[in-house]
Amino acid sequence: MSNLSGAQALLDQMMVNGVDTIFGLPGGQLDHFFDAMHGAGDKLRLFCTRHEQGAAYMAFGYARSTGKTGVYTVVPGPGVLNSTAALCSAYATNAPVLCMTGQIPTQGLGKGIGYLHELPDQLATMRTLTKWADRVMSPEAAPEAVNEAFRQMLGGRQRPVSLEMPMDTMAQRSEVPALGAAEIPAPPPVDDDAIAAAAKLLANAKRPLIIAGGGAIAAGDSLRQLAEHLQAPVVAFRSGRGVIDDRSHLSQMFPAGNDLWSGADVVIGLGTRMEQQYLYWGIGPDMKVIRIDIDEEEFDRISSPDVRIHADAADAVPALLDAVQRLTGSASSREDELNEVKARVRNEIAGSVQPQFDFLEAIRRALPEDGLFVDEITQCGYASWYTFPVYRPRSLITCGYQGTLGYGYATALGVQAAHPDKAVVNIAGDGGFMFTANEMATAAQYNLPLVTVVFNNNKFQNVQRQQKDWFDGRLIASDLTNPDFVKYAESFGIRAERVTTPAALESAVKAALERREPALIEVPTRDMDSPWPFIIRDPVFPDGCRNGS
Repeated sequence: MSNLSGAQALLDQMMVNGVDTIFGLPGGQLDHFFDAMHGAGDKLRLFCTRHEQGAAYMAFGYARSTGKTGVYTVVPGPGVLNSTAALCSAYATNAPVLCMTGQIPTQGLGKGIGYLHELPDQLATMRTLTKWADRVMSPEAAPEAVNEAFRQMLGGRQRPVSLEMPMDTMAQRSEVPALGAAEIPAPPPVDDDAIAAAAKLLANAKRPLIIAGGGAIAAGDSLRQLAEHLQAPVVAFRSGRGVIDDRSHLSQMFPAGNDLWSGADVVIGLGTRMEQQYLYWGIGPDMKVIRIDIDEEEFDRISSPDVRIHADAADAVPALLDAVQRLTGSASSREDELNEVKARVRNEIAGSVQPQFDFLEAIRRALPEDGLFVDEITQCGYASWYTFPVYRPRSLITCGYQGTLGYGYATALGVQAAHPDKAVVNIAGDGGFMFTANEMATAAQYNLPLVTVVFNNNKFQNVQRQQKDWFDGRLIASDLTNPDFVKYAESFGIRAERVTTPAALESAVKAALERREPALIEVPTRDMDSPWPFIIRDPVFPDGCRNGS
């Protein structure tokens, strides 16, 4: 037992669970928590941001790029509400993010008195946005509450959680029990019968195909071995990129996956919702589908698979590999065929999606092999989902299906904070960048050597394209008035420059990465070609799904 304040009890237990970095913004209901962080000294890194959304996005970037828990702390009410877009992104991408928020004084809870930052029912609100949320009402309850937060967040399908504590409870002192770190629930055991059924299908498959989502990251080297044994191409869209090195013939771009889909006879959906395939490509009448997922609810969300394996990919894929190897030898190489598919589709993209393709190629050449790339909801960002070469898991950071415009810059700062010795490049459009451009102050304050490329055509081009195509050119609210981005960055003490060609961009990014200090590069552009024809593909099987969907 130790005599601790509520704030100290919360922080100490977080640190027992491995937390060494917190992003946040101080305020009245968090005074005691920030004092506890001060007391932690060099055991804890604190990044103080300029807006609550910045703090939450940085925690999101930290979690997405490491697989470890990203923690942020904000005041209740407007503070926590300002952070919820990042929580939505974390929920969409299964990112382990912990929101630690204060609360009004205990005696005011539920009474609507009008305390500073009071919400009608903040806890209920947070429970709709996270996997789990709770309130801690005494210092001695804090260790178990923190451990439960980690169990909920990291057990099964990972998703964000939230904890809150009233400001008077943070100040209160009490004898607090010492607890070890949370014991994370074990994943469901692998069903041997399901593995056997899947292995039998794959042993007889002529053209197997693997669709990899974010859950495939856990499979590690076993997935590569399974793909090589079956000579099964692996297709990923966003979160699964890099699970198989893009330099391998087995790693295929998303548009190529659409082409390969028509000939596939057995498909493995690994840690993925498969919504693109089910909803847009369709399931062929003779196609067999195997799903591997840690979330049992995912199997029947759209259409039921032929074989379901409810397990962690880290356990299921090695078991499946072993079962397949016992039934059949390695398949004949498809290297020439799959390299031809890759080259053909890549040439189509290079000829149709400009200038995005050339600019992304320039960034890839400038970025070291182990560097990290953070996209944005912008024309180059959309194209990067399928054309930017990715060599390792967690090195392409996106916000998934949530499409959270403006998330990128602050998220990239969290990625850089998580990887201080690695190169990180973030791209943005002029519209989205302005959502969190104020966090250039944070980049400068902590000397985070993030290199940001802002593509500027003075408009929300996606919106304006749709207004032209769908509404006879009736434009409204899609043209933008921007600052001089170079001068804007320089006003924060950040080195900035303006380039116009892919070659100049490559040189500028290389030089900025070598300087190891915050940098901004503006690229004025024409309107860019639509990236969408390579994402929204014509259905291969127009009749859609089967199995009762």
